[in-house]
Amino acid sequence: MAIIVVVWLLIGFAAAAQRNYFAGSDATCAKVGTTLVTIVVGPLNYVGANPKIDCSAPQPSR
Repeated sequence: MAIIVVVWLLIGFAAAAQRNYFAGSDATCAKVGTTLVTIVVGPLNYVGANPKIDCSAPQPSR
C-alpha cells in the first residue's frame, strides 16, 4: 500500500514539475495551494484534472 502512495505522489510531483509550478520565487497562497493539490491529485492530472486554488489573505489595517 505504501508503494502505491509513493508512486501516486511521484506522479503528482512530475505533473507539477511539467507545469513549472516550482519555477520562480513568488510563493503566494494560490501558487502553493495549486502545487500541493496537483501533487495530491497525482495521476488524475493526466486524465484531465487541472486543480487550481484561489485564495486571498486579509490585508493589514492601516
